[in-house]
Amino acid sequence: MRFDEHFLDEIKSRLRPSDVIGRTVKLRKQGREYVGLSPFNKEKTPSFYVNDDKGQFFDFSSGKNGDLITFLQETERLTFMEAVERLAAEAGLTLPAADPRAAEQEKQRQGLSDWLELAAQWFEAALRRPEGREARAYLEKRGLPESEWGRFRLGFSPASRTALKDYLIAKGARPPELVESGVLIAPEDGGAPYDRFRDRIIFPIADARGRVLSFGGRAMDPEARAKYLNGPESPLFHKGRSLYGLAEARKILAAATGAETPPVVVVEGYMDAIACQRAGIAGVAPLGTALTEDQMEMLWRLHPEPTLCFDGDRAGRQAASRAIDRALPMLKPGKSFRFALVEGGKDPDEVLREQGVGALRAQLSQTTPFVDALFVRERDQEPLDTPERRAGLKARLRQLAGTIADKDLAQAYREDLLQRMDALSPRAQQGGDAGGRQGRGNFGQSRGWRGAGPAWIDPAPTAMGRAAAQRLAHSLDPLAAAMVAHALADPSVLDDHLEDAFAARGFGDPGLVELTREIIRFRLETDHLDSGALARHLASCGFAALLTDIDRAAAKSGAPIMKPDVSLDSAKSQWSHAFAGLSRLAALDEAIRSAKGNLSGRSDMEALERLKGERDALKRAIRTGTIWAGDGS
Repeated sequence: MRFDEHFLDEIKSRLRPSDVIGRTVKLRKQGREYVGLSPFNKEKTPSFYVNDDKGQFFDFSSGKNGDLITFLQETERLTFMEAVERLAAEAGLTLPAADPRAAEQEKQRQGLSDWLELAAQWFEAALRRPEGREARAYLEKRGLPESEWGRFRLGFSPASRTALKDYLIAKGARPPELVESGVLIAPEDGGAPYDRFRDRIIFPIADARGRVLSFGGRAMDPEARAKYLNGPESPLFHKGRSLYGLAEARKILAAATGAETPPVVVVEGYMDAIACQRAGIAGVAPLGTALTEDQMEMLWRLHPEPTLCFDGDRAGRQAASRAIDRALPMLKPGKSFRFALVEGGKDPDEVLREQGVGALRAQLSQTTPFVDALFVRERDQEPLDTPERRAGLKARLRQLAGTIADKDLAQAYREDLLQRMDALSPRAQQGGDAGGRQGRGNFGQSRGWRGAGPAWIDPAPTAMGRAAAQRLAHSLDPLAAAMVAHALADPSVLDDHLEDAFAARGFGDPGLVELTREIIRFRLETDHLDSGALARHLASCGFAALLTDIDRAAAKSGAPIMKPDVSLDSAKSQWSHAFAGLSRLAALDEAIRSAKGNLSGRSDMEALERLKGERDALKRAIRTGTIWAGDGS
């Protein structure tokens, strides 16, 4: 059986050579590599090296070298097939079934890859042609000189609807495969496909080996509906399993010298990742989505403790909170994250332009451990001024530690978090801004986790202000708040319900009507919308306080979509079930009111009772939580 390159790359991307080889050869860290005694020759002085960044081993005593497959073939005398089967099982991958179409599918994938590479070259050339003049001026204004464009393969897409299409078709491409690759859009009315990217600066999105998977585009027109636009999911491109700047980041790591592993920093956008890489920092960026489990595993293959760098505004803090919840169950000994915030509400690109390389490197080196960030977030949810609230914090800390899959680490976290809580002095627990904010680390300080704000999720600076905010949060329906909270985290769940009157009515809560209408309006006007952009827009419209209230109320809902270990697909399915149930409940209430006003006989009374019975069943589903699985709806 022949395995395609994509499958072999997936195996290698999931396994660290030092982990696999380390079970056979005793390795120790030495600078950027691991070193041990040769498994092929007897020796007293180590000459066997493993480099995780390159995915290779090197044995200077025998002259042998290669990847993990080669290592198993050499040391255990396995065939190529046996080595692949062994590694695939360890990586949690199912071997592809023998399929006569597999070779044809791989050929098609390679064909799409070839067209994407040709498109990248065309975009690069367009940036330097007359039509790219304004794009060139923009890049220069952003402090990115022409000498750097080639390194990042920056390009430009003219405003024409068919310029790229005409070029690629002239080279032999067929429109359907260009649509499949994501560079063309096929209209739903069956019209001729046209260029997806028009009048935009182009950022190629590549895999770990530098092969183009898709593109991102930054609009030149300030009135464009979507400032940034990514290509769609395709046979080559999966947003949740890709990171912008990954290939260049690996080059930076491989070229590093010295005993310490250079940091890997996750930032929020293309220009921020480029800024980090220009400063010699291995920076990458997710692609318009919250950091996924697959992306976290990719990051851990680069560094044992990647640094997550978020903006200091509310959207940035929310993104950091989601990252904490998603990463917590996956933590393992030697695999965690750190957090960093750049000063003054700026992003890495601004720091590089205004203050230089030294300032950016210095700020990104000021990091906070994962456990500090987790503790401060939970500690600052509310004043710790009563026994009940302190007991509530302890219960949350125990529960969160228990979500870590590794039992030893879960126990270590439980002990550490509870020790931090015990260290809070009674005076610090007396409400007010002291509120128990004497924990270790700098996330509790004004420069840390909260940026310029006084608390992690609490915008009210006084005990009286917090009490008022809590009263407002208690007035929101927790289930409706959970529905909105998930829509804020994953705006795509609303796409099938943008015209639904129930959604526009605040999911049944009058306090959420104006907010949900603004979400729907903004979604209809925006081609591509991520959670950060949505949160920033809503905050600019005056909804910042309400967003905090929604967070508080949703946390009390018990909704499974609020759990840290729920997958994106499961959350989307649960949200859809709940939406259908709540929408049906609203319709039933309206039907019952109408039926009560039009009773004229026994049949009308029986119909009314049937409606009431269905409504009661739905209410039971809401009360018991089965509405999230579709029961009762």
